[in-house]
Amino acid sequence: MTTTSAIEIVGLTKSYGDNAVLGGVDLSVPSGSIFALLGTNGAGKTTTVRILSTLLRADGGSVTVGGHDVTTQPAKVRESISLTGQFAAVDEVLTGRENLVLVARLRRVPEPGGTADELLTRFGLTEAAGRRVSTYSGGMRRRLDIAMSLIGNPPVLFLDEPTTGLDPQSRIEVWKTVRGLAGQGTTVLLTTQYLEEAEQLADRIAILHEGRIIAEGTLTELRQLFPPATVEYVEKQPSLEDIFLSIVGHDGLSTSEDPS
Repeated sequence: MTTTSAIEIVGLTKSYGDNAVLGGVDLSVPSGSIFALLGTNGAGKTTTVRILSTLLRADGGSVTVGGHDVTTQPAKVRESISLTGQFAAVDEVLTGRENLVLVARLRRVPEPGGTADELLTRFGLTEAAGRRVSTYSGGMRRRLDIAMSLIGNPPVLFLDEPTTGLDPQSRIEVWKTVRGLAGQGTTVLLTTQYLEEAEQLADRIAILHEGRIIAEGTLTELRQLFPPATVEYVEKQPSLEDIFLSIVGHDGLSTSEDPS
């Protein structure tokens, strides 16, 4: 992991009518890292990702991705990123290989067949390459979706709640995939509601609450915000869930969604 920043956010604001979703977000994501943006429903996670990926215009503040300004250089930003949302964007009628070849052709990648075969191997999908995606498990579909998003080798990948709706085994498969991406130099910005997911994957974690970053650091640094461990028979270290609820309060849970 390098010390340069792949994403820089300063004073980011966004409102929908009278509803202020982002109230001045500041964030720096190191290149080659897995950075988790953690928050409850309605905290502003998806809105932040949409702004970073040029799908939504901010009201104020500055945002750069890969050194490019999202407002003045949106085409350059789109060339350097890929976005995977909460649901796998795969064609279930096509086979896994056909999905990859199709995207490679759309992105005008040389040798789309070779690119597809390389990604199938990389993501452990070679044996299922000739099967229709409708026969894939949830974890396989998500891995295929992430593989499709990497065609063209984007240096920055946004994963917006990528394991929503997956069973525990499929979630573990996706976690392994994400770790592998960061190990090969891809910067991953992960938004999630699953505290264990952030705890397992992230190099650094930011807690977004009511449109602001209220805590940011490594898991070790965040643990220092929590009261000292109590000793009964053994010392108990706080989990990330304990830290999160201590910071935002137990009443921070919400059932509302980010506006879209």
